[in-house]
Amino acid sequence: MKILQNYIRESLSILFLSIFLPLFSIASVVFLIKMATYTAVIQLSILEMSKLFLFMLPELLFYTLPISFFVAATLALFKLSNDNEIVVLFALGIRPKFILKTFFLPALLLSIILLFDFLVLFPHAKVLSNNFISHKKSEAKFNLSASEFGHKFGEWLLYIGKEDLDATYSDVILFNKKQDEEVLIGAKRAKIINDAGILRLKLSDGEGYSYSAEKFTQINFKTMYINDTLKTNLDEYQTPMQYWFPTEPSAKTTKKLVTNTLFSLFPILSLFLIASIGIVHVRHQKGKVYLYLFLSVIIYDALVVGLQLAISTYTVPLLIFGWLIATYIIYKKTIVAKF
Repeated sequence: MKILQNYIRESLSILFLSIFLPLFSIASVVFLIKMATYTAVIQLSILEMSKLFLFMLPELLFYTLPISFFVAATLALFKLSNDNEIVVLFALGIRPKFILKTFFLPALLLSIILLFDFLVLFPHAKVLSNNFISHKKSEAKFNLSASEFGHKFGEWLLYIGKEDLDATYSDVILFNKKQDEEVLIGAKRAKIINDAGILRLKLSDGEGYSYSAEKFTQINFKTMYINDTLKTNLDEYQTPMQYWFPTEPSAKTTKKLVTNTLFSLFPILSLFLIASIGIVHVRHQKGKVYLYLFLSVIIYDALVVGLQLAISTYTVPLLIFGWLIATYIIYKKTIVAKF
């Protein structure tokens, strides 16, 4: 029995890789095209695009792994049926539930991996991705260059005399006019610094003047920072529990939690359906396996999305038990009754 289980699982693994790799490649291309749209707003190097792709990797795996397993397991049984190996197994007294037991462990492990993926990795990767994009957008807003017209830097008017090759600036002048005071700062060099999501200007070797109707002040400085000028809106994140169950409940987060839970459980919930579609008698059944595969995925996804909109969190227990009962009835009528 152990040898037979290994043989079936080996067939499953070969088909799984042959389905997963093309599906993952197609999904990666779609995500890369989505990433390319960011370049219309921000500048991304090859290294930064690779980093952004890694942030999206948990989401890519989450949506490709369950479908790959479902299709691969069904086609593995269908292939055994076409080769008449399934008929031989049943003729030797092996029951259909043996097939379910063989696929149960891989399906269980995959569902656990998917749950860990979206519950733990999703929040971390999503926050890192959003913060990375927000940071790059903030940098794009502060795209300085030497110009006779100057720039707007928060409350300051900024003039740059020369732009150096190492992302520093020379002969910088800043002017700020308040209600009862005017401030003028001149520096030989300036550089943009990002400190914990806050963009600020570092000035070196300069002088500052402050004058009003009552007084005039002058200072010389070696280093000066213009702080809190442009801030990057960063998402706060500490633990997965705080992400999925925030203090103020979010309908969007609840929807994602419900749908992703059910998508994670799809491999183990569909074992009866896998056997029902994949096990066929080639002499008496045409085995419209590809049509049934397509319909099964569409129906399950439609039920997840539709029921979630109607009954929210109650979708999880209702769909789990409803899907298991419905697929077991199909399995009993199409497989148990015949084999």
